[in-house]
Amino acid sequence: MFGWFRNRRRRKLLAQPFPAAWSEVLETNVWQYGSLSDGEQARLRDRLRIFVDEKNWEGCGGLDLTDEVRVTIAGHASLLILELDPESYDHVISVLVYPDDYYAPQKTVTREGFEREDLSNRLGEAWSVGTVIVSWADVLRPRRGSNVVIHEFAHQLDMLNRSVDGTPPLRDGAQIDAWRQVMAAEYKQLAERVERGKRSFLNSYGATDIAEFFAVVTESFFEEPDDLLRAEPALYALFRDYYGQDPAERLTETTP
Repeated sequence: MFGWFRNRRRRKLLAQPFPAAWSEVLETNVWQYGSLSDGEQARLRDRLRIFVDEKNWEGCGGLDLTDEVRVTIAGHASLLILELDPESYDHVISVLVYPDDYYAPQKTVTREGFEREDLSNRLGEAWSVGTVIVSWADVLRPRRGSNVVIHEFAHQLDMLNRSVDGTPPLRDGAQIDAWRQVMAAEYKQLAERVERGKRSFLNSYGATDIAEFFAVVTESFFEEPDDLLRAEPALYALFRDYYGQDPAERLTETTP
């Protein structure tokens, strides 16, 4: 019964004209939107409207929540699930947005076994209870190859199988086998390069653990796909198969 009412409400929402001002936000703040086909753009707009409508949005640290904030964040998040299950984010309840980076308590254990609580500087977080937190300044001014919204929502996809292990729900046994083989080898390679102090195409933060590796590669896949394809073709092919998208090919088709 709940699903029937939800789907009815969604149909009514999507029957309304898409706000022109929202299209301007997408064109300005979500650069990938311009590389999508007409059909893909329409699908992203539908995902985005449902996301904006159904999530609990909260401005933190004095941030004034505007349509630009909501549409920009929802646009980047919806890009990930363009070819995935449209209900992939149904478990996400709240999106908290700070004006800039922020501090959050973090517990660590000392060598002596004592627990210590410090303040940790954050750009974003993804909680298993259905909350995502991001810094608006970092949404608007990302570093090369990085995207805090894409990073945190990659974690939410990873959490769909109730385990934060760098492996989102996959299609079948063959995809699972390929995923485990490629991810394990590529993660090990990055971790070894970081340990030896050598440069790598991928952000060294991906060497933190396999879950962060998945989020970091997802950022590169959508933010610098042509570079990822050249530097890590096996990873690119793996993520192309999972997300059902080929952003490097899109750039080839749309770049003069």
